[in-house]
Amino acid sequence: MPTQERIIFENKSGIKLAAALELPDRPTNTFALFAHCFTCGKDIAAASRIARTLAANNIGVFRFDFTGIGSSDGDFSNTNFSSNIDDLLSAAQCLRDNYSAPQLLIGHSLGGTAVLHVAGDIPECKAVVSIGAPATADHVIKLFANDVTKIESEGSAEVNLAGRHFHIKQQLISDLKAQSVENRLNKLRKALLIFHSPQDDTVSIEQAGLIFTAAKHPKSFITLDGADHLLSKIGDAQYVANTISAWASRYIDQESVPLPSVEKGKIIVSEANHRFLREISSDNHQWLADEPKQVGGDDLGPDPYEHLLAALGACTSMTIRMYANHKNWPLEDVHVQLEHSRRHGDDCKNCDDTKSKVETITRTIKLTGQLSEDQHERMVEIANRCPVHRTLESDLKIKTISV
Repeated sequence: MPTQERIIFENKSGIKLAAALELPDRPTNTFALFAHCFTCGKDIAAASRIARTLAANNIGVFRFDFTGIGSSDGDFSNTNFSSNIDDLLSAAQCLRDNYSAPQLLIGHSLGGTAVLHVAGDIPECKAVVSIGAPATADHVIKLFANDVTKIESEGSAEVNLAGRHFHIKQQLISDLKAQSVENRLNKLRKALLIFHSPQDDTVSIEQAGLIFTAAKHPKSFITLDGADHLLSKIGDAQYVANTISAWASRYIDQESVPLPSVEKGKIIVSEANHRFLREISSDNHQWLADEPKQVGGDDLGPDPYEHLLAALGACTSMTIRMYANHKNWPLEDVHVQLEHSRRHGDDCKNCDDTKSKVETITRTIKLTGQLSEDQHERMVEIANRCPVHRTLESDLKIKTISV
């Protein structure tokens, strides 16, 4: 199950931007950078669903709020298409410095136009996806077309976009008009996937046709019949997510981080995130350890004590089975239940220090089969001889070496 990290990074102007990084449940060197629409944020439902789906397919997804949007600092009225481009490059650098540079760029609406514009400036990028994107940045001006005259005459105006009020300045309009994405498309040299709905009433599907015509191969066009601009229907967003995952696998490197080489009889525990998630590796196996959500973990694996109980329970069951098979006794099934607790010393008759606490593992063994009373008792006796049991009750010393 993917996990999410919240990240704060700075753009080149020193403004702090808020990001969410969706990480797969195993290490990866493959990352995507997602750019949201003009007035949306990183946490829009479609972006979240796409990020989770790609992470489930071993692609980490970095999405962030542009300057002045969502949880990011800065004044939206001072932003423009050029500042969005700078924010994208800063986000790519953040990934490059801390994880791995993005191989896949995904943009929704004006964010799609932005990733088409910036892809050539990210050398590690191998594939680009646009969703409901206009072919030209100035197409977004139609969203506040009724206010353009006032903005141009007074220098700025309050406009209503999707039910929210934004302060728009003349510099935004001038910057949008000055951009030429078509020239960038001619030199894209990246695999391109275009999604657009014929029913999109925010950005017409003709815009997608202009993008497709200007771009060189390899390029693909998928019609999202019946979808709205924001992909507000779960089915539409999931379809886009699944398609991106399948399409991108042809162009990007999806090699997991190599598993550590572990000698027989040794265990290596590595950090999978900077909270509680840990990757445990043996010579031939790999699994996860974590903590429950109520204590700050993501509950993606058993906690350390559950691993301890599992070791004792597995060894107990194996030892009983091996003994019954050796004796040809009619043991049909072994069920072992374990519980760990800490009890005060005065609850323990054999404890001299009543101020101490006693660690107790309660092990319940259920044996199924046509067993005699003697056979049953003997196998419970044998359970106490399992190697892990003996280790836990021995005078165990833990030697720590710092390297």
